[in-house]
Amino acid sequence: MPEPTQTPAPDKQRPHPHPATLRRLEQSSGKLAAAALTRMGEQLPWYRAMPPENRSWIGLVAQAGIAAFTEWFRHPETPQAISTDVFGTAPRELTRAITLRQTVEMVRTTIEVVEAAIDEVAAPGDESVLREALLVYAREIAFATAQVYAQAAEARGAWDARLESLVVNAVLSGEADEGTVSRAAALGWNSPEHVTVVLGTAPDGDSELTVEAIRRASRHSKLQVLTGVLGDRLVVVAGGSDDPLHVAKSLIGPFAAGPVVAGPVVGDLRSATRSAQAAAAGLKACAAWPDAPRPVLADDLLPERAMAADPTAQALLVEEIYRPLQEAGAALLETLSVYLEQASSLEGAARMLFVHPNTVRYRLRRVTDVTGWSPSDVRSAFTLRVALILGRLADGGGQI
Repeated sequence: MPEPTQTPAPDKQRPHPHPATLRRLEQSSGKLAAAALTRMGEQLPWYRAMPPENRSWIGLVAQAGIAAFTEWFRHPETPQAISTDVFGTAPRELTRAITLRQTVEMVRTTIEVVEAAIDEVAAPGDESVLREALLVYAREIAFATAQVYAQAAEARGAWDARLESLVVNAVLSGEADEGTVSRAAALGWNSPEHVTVVLGTAPDGDSELTVEAIRRASRHSKLQVLTGVLGDRLVVVAGGSDDPLHVAKSLIGPFAAGPVVAGPVVGDLRSATRSAQAAAAGLKACAAWPDAPRPVLADDLLPERAMAADPTAQALLVEEIYRPLQEAGAALLETLSVYLEQASSLEGAARMLFVHPNTVRYRLRRVTDVTGWSPSDVRSAFTLRVALILGRLADGGGQI
């Protein structure tokens, strides 16, 4: 249990109790604890449904609470460490098994049992003294309860943050495995079908505030996220959408100024390494495209990534653009090459190929159909040109 805090002495000095009241209180402590447990069993359904082990721990807490009250009543002038006296009897795991609301109900029930027995326990003339002491003690035990759960929540939050950082780092470094998936599940990740990784620069200041801002944005967009600040980078593993650009736009608010890159959608957390590596390569390559949109897809940065020696981007350009064109027939490759060399002029390409401009136009439409990239668009034309270069290097045995 958390380290105790000293309960401040009351503003008003309580009168010393009669020795007879102390003896009767000590003698009644076991009976009062048993009565409290009986009433819990009668009034609290969650207590009846608990495993015997947890009920026994609650019994110890109730007994410790009454014993601590007796000691507190014996020395009214001395501050007491209530959280240790009462909650120190139970294991730390009890704060996970019993909610704060349930603990409040347990404490209230125990206080009510003791209060109902005041006339029986107190020596003649000490009833008001004992009742006043119980009221003050009830206030202090309430503060102690709140402190125990607040510190437990802080400890869990710190542990969860470290665990989440391990998961995010494993995804980014390519070390995600079944252990990573298990740790993510412990954080509430329920294995969504669509996962993408978004990378950008982390803002200055408290990283916990940045992480919480990402969480708020994800809740608003109905996305699952695992996130963390690693060095100067803010990393978000997001699940629940098959549109990576939509994901990046939904979460872009907490990122610092500068490029924000979304990796491709993958099927699960273990595959998220592929999305993370693409996003990291894209973030590095953004310097070569200063007018890139924000956010930008990693796949839209394929030519810059390829020129920055990203083997994945080079392979994608060859396999997804050059090879399909090659398989579609030599005419398409030749027409595209000449068209690009002629500064995207239909007439110039037609003259060089000795065909009608409409034939060039038709073949270029076929290039778009085959590759998904339009030669008439400046950005797409650049991507196609890089793909042709890489494909020829590959065919010629050159290094790419």
